[in-house]
Amino acid sequence: MSPSGELLFVVFAGLLTDLATGLGALPFFFVDDIDDRWRVGLWGLASGIMVSASGFGLFREALNYGGPTEIAAGALAGVALVVVAEHVIDDHEFEPRDIAAADVKKLALIAGVLTVHSFPEGVAVGVSFADMGIDGGLSVLGFSIPILAVFMTIAISIHNVPEGLAVSIPLHEHGARRWTLVGVAVFTSIPQPIGAGIAYVFVQIARAALPFGYGFAGGAMVFLVLSEFIPEAREVGRALPHNGRRELATGIAVGVAGMVPMLFVT
Repeated sequence: MSPSGELLFVVFAGLLTDLATGLGALPFFFVDDIDDRWRVGLWGLASGIMVSASGFGLFREALNYGGPTEIAAGALAGVALVVVAEHVIDDHEFEPRDIAAADVKKLALIAGVLTVHSFPEGVAVGVSFADMGIDGGLSVLGFSIPILAVFMTIAISIHNVPEGLAVSIPLHEHGARRWTLVGVAVFTSIPQPIGAGIAYVFVQIARAALPFGYGFAGGAMVFLVLSEFIPEAREVGRALPHNGRRELATGIAVGVAGMVPMLFVT
């Protein structure tokens, strides 16, 4: 398969993770409110998946290409990007309804903020395809896909569902139409297929940078969990018995358990 065909496939995988964000809006096609227990559980599920996908997949795979120093340097760079993203987002705070009603200038600014925020997740997808085309992968549409890439695409897609839900809740409360919820949710993750394509091209050109790339993606995702997912779950869980710790722990445990097979097939 040609390099351009492989790149298109990677971008398509990133697009799937983007579209998965829209699934977070689907509950509002059937109900008018989402129980906080489910919201906390979903954030816990996403946290468990992201941390275990980083540890069981990205960091472990990085050791096949380099040493702890290179991986740690990549992880620190990933953390730095997330810190910068959080500062940018704090400086340009947008409500989801702002996205739906934005003019062209404001839409461009929002897109820039979202790119900084979602880019690390796209990078995680892109670097997981580093060994695409090598024998031993899973055959999909004529492509040999690394098992790690399959797990990572699924993991990021599942992680995007509670993000889509979080975006949809305030829009729903302000009377937005159901398909508007889906569209806005998908829009917030548009940078992911872009990041996936860029990361894939980068690791193909500079394969010596693979341990750094894997570390970068893993560090960014773990820090996202610690700085955003867990705090969001705890905020939502304040009104629940025991501050929602049981729902959060259950979600995390299910997420980790779902990624355990990665240890045996990658």
